[in-house]
Formats: sequence, C-alpha cells, structure tokens
Amino acid sequence: MPRNEPTEVTDGWDGGRSPRRRKAARYAVPVAVAGVAAATIGLVPAFAGSGSPDLPKISAQELIAKIAKSDVQQLSGTVRVTTDLGLPSLPGGGSAAAFGGDGQGDGPKGSDEASASPQNKLMELASGTHTLRVAADGPDKQRLSIVDKAAEYSIIHNGDQVWAYDSGSNTAVRSTADAHGKDGRGHHGPKGLPKGLKNATPQDLAKEALKAAEDTTSVTVDGTARVAGRDAYQLLIKPKQSASTVGSIRVAVDADNGVPLKFTLTPKSGGAAAIDVGYTNVDFAKPAAGSFSFTPPKGAKVVDADKERAKAGRQHGKDIKGFKDRKGLEGLKGGDGPNIIGKGWTSIATIKGSGSGLPAGKEKGAAGDAGAFLDSIGQKVTGSFGSGRVFSTRLVNALITDNGTVYVGAVDKQALIDAANAAK
Repeated sequence: MPRNEPTEVTDGWDGGRSPRRRKAARYAVPVAVAGVAAATIGLVPAFAGSGSPDLPKISAQELIAKIAKSDVQQLSGTVRVTTDLGLPSLPGGGSAAAFGGDGQGDGPKGSDEASASPQNKLMELASGTHTLRVAADGPDKQRLSIVDKAAEYSIIHNGDQVWAYDSGSNTAVRSTADAHGKDGRGHHGPKGLPKGLKNATPQDLAKEALKAAEDTTSVTVDGTARVAGRDAYQLLIKPKQSASTVGSIRVAVDADNGVPLKFTLTPKSGGAAAIDVGYTNVDFAKPAAGSFSFTPPKGAKVVDADKERAKAGRQHGKDIKGFKDRKGLEGLKGGDGPNIIGKGWTSIATIKGSGSGLPAGKEKGAAGDAGAFLDSIGQKVTGSFGSGRVFSTRLVNALITDNGTVYVGAVDKQALIDAANAAK
C-alpha cells in the first residue's frame, strides 16, 4: 500500500476548473481566525501516537471532499484545547482576555449567574490549556463539559431544553434551544448551544474554516499521523498572502470517516501553536442516553435564562430610543457589524471612530494614567491617516487611530497602516 507523502499541493485549487473541482473548492480553507473566534499547530506530538500509518494516497481535493461529506452524528470523547495568543498581561496579573468583562459573563459582576454564563466560559478558553468532554447523538442531543481542577462546567442540550451548570457555584441556567437561534443541524452546529461554544472541537473549527479559498491558499496533504488512536491524514494549509499573520493550519482528518481529529494553527512568527485543539480519545459509538439527562442538584440555584433575556430585551428597547442619534456608528452597515475590507487571509474589519480617540499618556489625572498604560502595551504609529496605536497579539493585530477608528485583523502592522492610509 503506497504511503501518502507530503507532495499533493494545490495552487489555487482548480487547475482544470471542472464543475466537480469548483464544488470541492468551496471547502478550501482560509481560517476564520476570529472565531475566535477566532480560532480556535506545531504541537502534533502532544496528541499524535508514535509512528505514521501507511494509508492510500489521496489528493488535497479528495481529502477536503471527504471532510465535507462526513456525516458522523454520534460520538463521545475528550478534547484538549490549548490557546496561546500572546495576549498582554494587565496590572495585577490578569489577562486581556477578560478585559471589559471582569471574567464574569452576562450576569452581575461576581454573581453566581455570571459564573454559569456560557459567554463567561468561552472567555476562559481564550488562553491556557483546558480539557473538554464532549458527546453527541444527532442534532438534538449534545453535551460539552469543561473540566477544571476544582469544578466542572457543563452545557447539556436535549431536545428543546438547554441546561448550563457550574458545579463551583452550584448554579444551573435553564433555557430553550430556540432561544439560541436555529443555526444549523448536527453536532457541528447544534441549534441549542451558544455560538462560541459550538466551535470547541476539531471538527467544529475545521468546518468553520472550510470557506472559499479562491487563489489565496496553498494546500498540501502532508503525510499521515495517529491521533487519539485513529489513523489520520494531515491536511496542511498555508496562506499565499504575505501580510497574513497565519503561518499554517494543520488538520488531522480521520482516514475512515473524514472527521477532523485535530486542528492546529501556527503563527507566521513561529514558536508554539496559537490554537491547538485535538481529541485525546474519541469513540464513534452511540453515547449512553443518560449523557444528555440533567436534573439540578439539591440546593442548586436555578436561573430561567429565557425570562432574564426577555427582561433585558425590554430594557434594551427603552435604551435604544436615546441611542439612535449617537455618533460614532458610521462604520457599521445597518448595525450588522464592522465593514470588511480586503479578502481572504488579509481581510480587515473597520469601525469608524467618533472623533474622540484613546487618552494620551501626557494628559493629566486618570486620563493620563490610562494613556500611559495603553502606551506600555501598544505601539505608537503614524501615517497619512494621522497617528494611533497598534495593539498586537501573536495572531490578531488592531490599530486604533487617534480619532477612534479601529482596524483589526490577522494581518501585520503595516497592512493595518496601509488600510488606514487608504481610507483617509
């Protein structure tokens, strides 16, 4: 049986431009870096077993098609998530990952409800190493647990019911699946899970990343590996656009069923992986029915999230009346989000400023102190646009001009300055 060697490189995917290849090309992958987020490596040995299995030769297009056709509905296993975005440390030792939310999610700061918020838990996955236990049985039953040393946090989706439970605070949050939006079927995008936590497994990240590549991406089938005891092909993706901060993405794909077992993103700057998500063990048998049952423990505080959401919506309706005439939202199209300029790996999100930028370190009082702190974590830059600060991580960089306009993307500093100059 011939061994699959790292020689199957596609350049722009579709040399012959056949309909079949054009269809496969839709699944080529510039990563959706912010998805993470973001996200979501050169740490293959952390999950791969010893040796590289001999597997039949396969092209990049065929392997992508195999991922796209994969329809595994049942599985259970353990996932290890390691994220090292190089976020700056804040005074007191905190990370910028929690900046703006105090790590407390949606509820009142420090409240039990906040500790059980899925959004809060998503922020925790933005740095460090975490262990997840996952299970799925079709589109209507999923369970995801974040296992910590002192506590465990779980989200359980069963039919039209979703529970989130934090054992540390003994708090359970109950909601209906439809309240989270009907945004897909199957365990890759269960309608009952909050958006960010749906992208917590290798197959979720790979599916999210399989977007149209056009001519911006080079793809290689780079040998084979053993991951979580399974034979796998390794798909290696590299951006052609030099301004991208992404060095490569490596996806280990189950040779039997096409399920991505490991997702690895390495920055162009090198070093450890920025995002490393992989199964340490996985079973494609039907999980036990009890995996998706949940009853709040005795004494647990139970929060009705649907009622809280409705209450917040009513308050938002009142607030928005006084919000409509505010300036500083010119960069948003219909309130749907930031404008996107560029394409592929070098896309940059922009939000036009209101004219009031960040404080400068030379100012007096609290504004000066804030400016001095920002100067310590950001780099002053100038151009025909004026001046501003660039805030950098290992993967995503952001330019905030002195008039408050924001340019952010997985691109280098010069690309942000060029975008600001062009928009002048």
